[in-house]
Amino acid sequence: MEPYIKKFSETGIDDVASVGGKNASLGEMYNKLSSKGIRVPDGFATTSYAFKKFLEANKITDAIQQVLSSLDKKNYSNLDEISAKARALMSNAKMPDEIAKEIIQHYHELYKNKPVEVAVRSSATAEDLPNASFAGQHESYLNIKGDKAVVEAVHKCFTSLYTARAIKYREDNGFEHDKVLLSAGVQKMVRSDKACSGVGFTLEPESGFRDVIHLAGVWGLGENIVQGAVTPDEFYIFKPTLRQGKNAIIQKKIGSKLQTMVYAHKKSTASTINISTPLKKRNQYVLNDDEIIQLANWALLIEEHYQRQMDIEWAKDGLTNELFIIQARPETVHSQKNTALIEEYELKEKGTALTSGNAIGEKVATGIARILLSPNDASKLKQDEIIVTDITSPDWDPILKKASAIITNKGGRTSHASIVAREQGVPAVVGCTDATVAIKDGQTVTVSCCEGSTGYVYDGKLNFEKKEIDISKLKKPDSTEVMLILADPDKAFQLSFYPNDGVGLLRLEFIITHFIQAHTMALVNFESVKDKTAKQKIKKITQGYSDKKEFFVDRLSQGIATIAAAFYPKDVIVRMSDFKTNEYANLIGGKQFEPEEENPMLGFRGASRYYSNLYKDGFKLECSAIKKVREEMGLNNVKIMIPFCRTVEEGKKVIQTMKEFGLNRSEDESLEIYVMAEIPSNVLLAEQFAELFDGFSIGSNDLTQLTLGVDRDSTLVSGIFSEQNEAAKEMISMVIKKANACGTHIGLCGQAPSDFPEFAQFLVEEGINSISFNADALLKGIENINKAEKALRLPA
Repeated sequence: MEPYIKKFSETGIDDVASVGGKNASLGEMYNKLSSKGIRVPDGFATTSYAFKKFLEANKITDAIQQVLSSLDKKNYSNLDEISAKARALMSNAKMPDEIAKEIIQHYHELYKNKPVEVAVRSSATAEDLPNASFAGQHESYLNIKGDKAVVEAVHKCFTSLYTARAIKYREDNGFEHDKVLLSAGVQKMVRSDKACSGVGFTLEPESGFRDVIHLAGVWGLGENIVQGAVTPDEFYIFKPTLRQGKNAIIQKKIGSKLQTMVYAHKKSTASTINISTPLKKRNQYVLNDDEIIQLANWALLIEEHYQRQMDIEWAKDGLTNELFIIQARPETVHSQKNTALIEEYELKEKGTALTSGNAIGEKVATGIARILLSPNDASKLKQDEIIVTDITSPDWDPILKKASAIITNKGGRTSHASIVAREQGVPAVVGCTDATVAIKDGQTVTVSCCEGSTGYVYDGKLNFEKKEIDISKLKKPDSTEVMLILADPDKAFQLSFYPNDGVGLLRLEFIITHFIQAHTMALVNFESVKDKTAKQKIKKITQGYSDKKEFFVDRLSQGIATIAAAFYPKDVIVRMSDFKTNEYANLIGGKQFEPEEENPMLGFRGASRYYSNLYKDGFKLECSAIKKVREEMGLNNVKIMIPFCRTVEEGKKVIQTMKEFGLNRSEDESLEIYVMAEIPSNVLLAEQFAELFDGFSIGSNDLTQLTLGVDRDSTLVSGIFSEQNEAAKEMISMVIKKANACGTHIGLCGQAPSDFPEFAQFLVEEGINSISFNADALLKGIENINKAEKALRLPA
């Protein structure tokens, strides 16, 4: 006779047919990975044989099949009715005594002196197959304690095989209802109600980039993060440098974490309740760096064991401060995606933003917004309309399949709405906070997730363009390196799939403006900031940091590291800050620390700032961020580039200043420092600059305007500005020849090689080593370079 129960110690990955994917995976980890340090709470699982016996003993098998045979499989108009009838048959049935006794016996074996709290989770026997996860389709019950309560929870799990969402899921995925059975896993509870819990992916969940681990966490029990009820903290860890033992946390984002799920009081009929999270804990990360690294290392071991990308749930016990893995299943969306096929969406016009939140996917959708308060409003939604609601749960699944986009007030990147949106390939904007107020029912809107990590909902129907590109058919040039110009870390993982040789220009200004916002010197001299409003803003954006300088270094290093990781081990050339004084003054607290200039374009900018007492302490923070990225995080593919270096003597001062701040090439032989060739002096004295620096990057915009004496920002003389002017081309030709003669790498960053095939041909003929393009110009640029190289190979 087959057993009714299997202990985790008796279970492995080959037991999916007996205990379902979830419990088979728990058994596999308990047996195979505990010896490697991964903690998995002990437990047991009822088998599919026990579920069959339950049906047979109550003589309800045929009755359930008869109920299901009446399902309207075209419109699913009677789905809720069919589900209610099937669940009633299950609920009214009795757990056979022999099964109940075995459940109680194994429950007793989990504790010694007094009953323990357990989690009782459903696990379908067809669960976690490569093309169907069954995630969230069946019920879980937390904080279950006592013989009777455990048996009742197992019974409820059995009943949940026939929820409306589970029935619809099987229909959508082609599973025969009578072939899917249910196992209930009974596992010791981790007291995360007194600590935190969360989820993890062994890839980046938006782009599918496979060299990072993404962790998300909330205070309290994990149901809030699974349901998307709160916005979690997020952590990104880079696998290659994690394996090297480095501090591989490349990004940390703090979530609002407004609610905490805890055990309910003994007198309560519910086993768990939500309470408001104290303000102090909202502003505190749920994990420290050591815990993040520990979970990431466990995620690596799990991925290596299963030989595929994984979706993991973790929990921290607040009584022992120990971390546990409580679930692991195959990731089923991006692991099957063809990364060579890229869809590009671009808005062709500006609109009025109604609300914004986390962007899920990178698509755009337009349609009628339909505000739904609960799944009971399903009849209001027409095919391809846009759902707007407070929060979704698995009960929403049958409805969500009709939507062309999803908008929610609550939730983060790992919320239920986010997972469903990815599975369906539709855009979602989650965690808007005010979507159901800002958007009117029946209003035509545009949902845009193509503008980075922030998604926007715009009023009206905006024009957009969609392109589908098979990059596997694109041939990179043979001789000329093709690199990207980047500024936004949130776009780095997706852009890494494009054909490229790295990043030729990483602009720090975007990271400083968007992720730091405050003037560097206002952070250095925070106590001296005179503007009370600015000081209050700085306090708000630096919450959790007693040292404002540390905030700057953390934010800047994380932005740089995200881009460096996306393109690792290819070169990522970071240009140190190149704000003009008028631009710096616009940062929070900036006016106090910036001089007023008649012509900021030719004034206190670039290299001149770095060794000046007016900014030297700010430059020290920039250097500290680079040092952290290269040495602590292990991303030594980062190179440094100095902009607007007017004289050789100035170059020497900057290099000496960097040496003082820990960026010393004699101590770090892999460190390379480039200089922008954007001033005629850089060209005329290129040989002398080549003795100081490891490479050049031609800034064709500044070089052209300074060669022609044209302010490129002036509309009055803008018609004269052209990189193809003979004088500008002569300067470019001269510096390329000199760099090649010195054996020094030289590249160019600019738009012209993609806009003008003849300019690309000119650069190739002159012997340029690399050309860097903005992402939207990269593919055209590759085409132009290929043509130029082909023409160069042809006999005259």
